[in-house]
Amino acid sequence: MTDDLILSVSRRALEVTLIASLPILIVATVVGVITAMLQAVTSIRDMTAGMVIKMAAVGISALIFGGWMLQQIVAFTVEIFNQMHSVVP
Repeated sequence: MTDDLILSVSRRALEVTLIASLPILIVATVVGVITAMLQAVTSIRDMTAGMVIKMAAVGISALIFGGWMLQQIVAFTVEIFNQMHSVVP
């Protein structure tokens, strides 16, 4: 196993992790900012209201994007297993 192979596999793993987690992170960030702005405008100081809304949005986005995220991870796993023949003698 060469250093180049280790670096390329590690880099690809980080890319897949970032790509797979991006939809949920974006939804959580956008909903969090909108909720914080609405709480600031309406002077609601309840911390649980923002958290419940954010958790619901993340859950719904996980249901919507979950299949695509799983496809990305499975494709990477298959790619890794296909590269094993070059690593194992």
